[in-house]
Amino acid sequence: QVQLVESGGGSVQPGGSLRLSCAASRVITNFITMGWYRQPPGKQRELVATLTSGGDTNYADSVKGRFTISRGNTMNTFYLQMNSLKPEDTAVYYCHINDLGVYHYWGRGTQVTVPS
Repeated sequence: QVQLVESGGGSVQPGGSLRLSCAASRVITNFITMGWYRQPPGKQRELVATLTSGGDTNYADSVKGRFTISRGNTMNTFYLQMNSLKPEDTAVYYCHINDLGVYHYWGRGTQVTVPS
């Protein structure tokens, strides 16, 4: 079993930036994707960004040009750099790893709040 722990959430004014981190309890060498999802208040969880093992990225239209997903040098950490934050970015953010297409690991989430 793999544990994922998110960090870096908080409250920031519109236009500000935050960097979320996700640390896995071990290196996953055969992952399909690493990704970030979010669940806004009263809404369903939605995709924010994914990164494949080959380095391809995919972003929700609402965050393109503002958010960047990346992988750390330690191979068990990845990040979400969020710039130009908007009130509609307020949500609980979850990191996720798809391991071999069979195992799906989720973190417990970190709150990001951008007041209007």
